Amino acid sequence: MLARVRPRGPVEGGGRPGLTYPKLLLLIAGALFLLSLVRVLTDENSLTATSQWTAAMTFAVPIGLAGLGGLWAERAGVINIGLEGMMMLGLFAAGWIGWQHGPWAAVVAGVIGGVLGGLVHALATVTFGVDHIVSGVAINILALGVVQFLAKQWFGGEGSEAAAAGGNDKQSPQMERIEPFSVPGVSDWLADLDEQRWFLISDAAGVLRAVVHNVSWLTVLAVLLFVGTYLLLWRTSFGLRLRSCGENPQATESLGVNVYLYKYVALAVSGGLAGLGGAYLAVLIRMYQDGQTGGRGYLGLATMIFGNWRPGGVAAGAGLFGFMDALQTRGGGAVVHATLLLFALILLGVAGWQYYRGRWVVAVALVGVAALLWLWYSVTETMPLELVTASPYLTTLLVLTLFAQRLRTPRAIGKPYRRGEGG
Repeated sequence: MLARVRPRGPVEGGGRPGLTYPKLLLLIAGALFLLSLVRVLTDENSLTATSQWTAAMTFAVPIGLAGLGGLWAERAGVINIGLEGMMMLGLFAAGWIGWQHGPWAAVVAGVIGGVLGGLVHALATVTFGVDHIVSGVAINILALGVVQFLAKQWFGGEGSEAAAAGGNDKQSPQMERIEPFSVPGVSDWLADLDEQRWFLISDAAGVLRAVVHNVSWLTVLAVLLFVGTYLLLWRTSFGLRLRSCGENPQATESLGVNVYLYKYVALAVSGGLAGLGGAYLAVLIRMYQDGQTGGRGYLGLATMIFGNWRPGGVAAGAGLFGFMDALQTRGGGAVVHATLLLFALILLGVAGWQYYRGRWVVAVALVGVAALLWLWYSVTETMPLELVTASPYLTTLLVLTLFAQRLRTPRAIGKPYRRGEGG
């Protein structure tokens, strides 16, 4: 019944037209053209190399899964900054089960560990009305203490089976590997095109080959989860009910929807996705390792905000941060230095768009920033190590600053809800 209700006010996103497929393809083509241009101008071939983009996908998946988990929670009206702690629980559970029963069992265990964290957050915020931020911080602190304590007990215990297999209080014994797959024929053909170093064509081949060469099955699972989330939350009555809990839970309740149940389901899924992100990290390095999450839960929150609480936006944000993380990890200062020119060109493009829309002040400011980035690139040859390490986080701040005005949070996010109370 609720699925038939049509909103009378502005559509989600303030009535602005959505990103259509032609626009999306145009943006992708433009981004690839800029990458090709910068690659030629700077002679940094790794910008479009297959290995670079394979690493970018590897870094992007756990961030994207955390961001997708945050989307489920916040679309239901619950702020979830406990994603980092839920990733830790998933990472530990995957490492604990994985070395005994294999990597696929580790994936299931990681999801269960994250779900438990999500349900704790639901119990605190939905049932007992604890402040969402306080509960999330508490879960992060509690999860860190729990996994470190259990690692000492189960992996580092003197004379234990885990210790004999190579575990200690900082890591679990190693598990088996999930073998990646390649698409025969297509992978080799794209590799041949990439070796020609033709402008745009070879660059496109290098990027596309990352999608068909040595791909992890968990990456495929992550893509399916993004598609499934979109279809479930935006194309079904269940999704409409869940999203309405984050917009106006009192009105949703008046239509006979159990708001508490939907919030619990959303937080369980949110924790499960974050736990899957932790399990991905454990399967990637074939063990639990203390501190392996490395703040990816917080980066997931940033991708959720950047993506305007939409699955496609979260995926794009995760891809961007994964790309920058791979650059600073694999390429070092010279490659990150080349991105100064890339960002300058992007800002010039955004400035032109703002000028076209009549926002002259914003356009002039963007041109000024682009000029400063170009000057920085021109007078230097590399980036200091400290800035190279911080480049993914600086990119996060830059992107969120540029897109802050187009964000629209769910209206009831973070607000306390009690059954039977009027709005």
